Amino acid sequence: MKNLKFPSAQTILLIIAALVTLLTWIVPAGKYATLAYNKDTKVFTQTTNDDVKSLPATQETLNALSIKLPLNKFTNGDIYKAINIPNTYKKLEAKPQGILEFIKSPIKGIIEAADIIFLVLIIGGLIGIINSTGAFDAGIGWLASALKGYEFILIILVTLLVAAGGTTFGFAEETIAFFPILIPVFLAAKYDALVGVACIFIGSSIGTMCSTINPFSSIIASDAAGMSWTTGVWGRFGMLMACLTICIIYILRYANRVKKDPTQSIIYDQQQQIAALFSGNSTEIVKFTTRLRLALFVFAMCFAIMIYGVVFLEWWFVEMTATFLVGAILIGFITGIKESNFVDTFVKGAGDLLGVALIIGIARGITVIMADGLISDTMLHYASGVTNGMNKGLFASAMTGIYAVLSFFIPSSSGMAVLTMPIMSPLADGVGVGREIVVNAYQYGMGLFYLINPTGLILASLAIVKVGFNKWLKFIMPLFLILVVFTLLVMTLSVYL
Repeated sequence: MKNLKFPSAQTILLIIAALVTLLTWIVPAGKYATLAYNKDTKVFTQTTNDDVKSLPATQETLNALSIKLPLNKFTNGDIYKAINIPNTYKKLEAKPQGILEFIKSPIKGIIEAADIIFLVLIIGGLIGIINSTGAFDAGIGWLASALKGYEFILIILVTLLVAAGGTTFGFAEETIAFFPILIPVFLAAKYDALVGVACIFIGSSIGTMCSTINPFSSIIASDAAGMSWTTGVWGRFGMLMACLTICIIYILRYANRVKKDPTQSIIYDQQQQIAALFSGNSTEIVKFTTRLRLALFVFAMCFAIMIYGVVFLEWWFVEMTATFLVGAILIGFITGIKESNFVDTFVKGAGDLLGVALIIGIARGITVIMADGLISDTMLHYASGVTNGMNKGLFASAMTGIYAVLSFFIPSSSGMAVLTMPIMSPLADGVGVGREIVVNAYQYGMGLFYLINPTGLILASLAIVKVGFNKWLKFIMPLFLILVVFTLLVMTLSVYL
């Protein structure tokens, strides 16, 4: 038994893909009719299976379809994806996925996730370039000296900053870029790599879980539920503060144990391997020259520009990826790297994150199998029927659990919002609670499960530091259970206050 090893992230995802493929043989196929607004022709397009027809873009059309949303939500671009039309679910002829579809799913997933995969690879190249200059080693040495005796500030600061990004603009996939950069800082502060992963990943997870003004979560979900995004925002802000406090205390307790006694680290057996992974080959102390300071400034500005572009300029993956590519080239000029060495180093750096990129693609392939097998809408249909006849306290908790389960199959927050809110939010009316309860359940359920969801970003994040999913579960499960109990308690009490 001692020789048995926990499977790699890629293997875990392929096993899940195989199980989902089997589900397409068991779960009935079905689909909702969808409605989309065509901004060019200014009409609605209703799609029922292969039947597509145009409808007048009027409030009367929405009312006739039992879509309790104001027309301007569509016309002003708040709802830009096709939404499910309530009470239109129909069973369809089964479309079970076979071995060939299972084999093709990772490839389809990689193609669909090409935008984020290229972002990861270009960031890998940029990190390879900055590493080769010695700027990281010099900067980390300076930071470790500056924080001597106050290393705990690093944990609080990183967790709060990442959470701020998560709650305001959905800072999630972008955090992949920060792992190779910040992990060496945590190692220099005498913590283990899990502390760094926890600060970044948990900070992002709690931030997005308790989204306040995040357009890809709270705003789009509120719009799809037919209410203002400001409804319930202060409750979510309070939840954010409470959950962050719990998480920071948890991380600090673990970090202090590791700092006092490194053998207490869950990944103590990997200590040397991880240290070698994030250190240069040279033992020579690198002097923090003006050139290296300028290179690190350009490196940091890449991330600042990326964040500014996403928040204010409506940038997405193409623009973000281009920013990091330009940053790598500028650093090459500043530090005087020869053209041939630049190309070789950049390609090697990108190759170091190729495993992460493949994990992202394979995870996306799982959703491809579900969509092709026509079982995603079936899961949603049965989930919406579970809450019939519940009292409002149980309803709030049940909806949170339902969204946690659904997030395994639909990990996209914006996708989940536009697909489910037209179906789920009217259920609140029948139970006698505000629709913001369903929006909160959607956010909290997805956010909680995101901490351990293998179809999310956790496996890709762990792959960067070569830490197994089993060790992450050992670290996170006590915190996960605390957050689950706390969240369900808050959700139950909130409907009576």
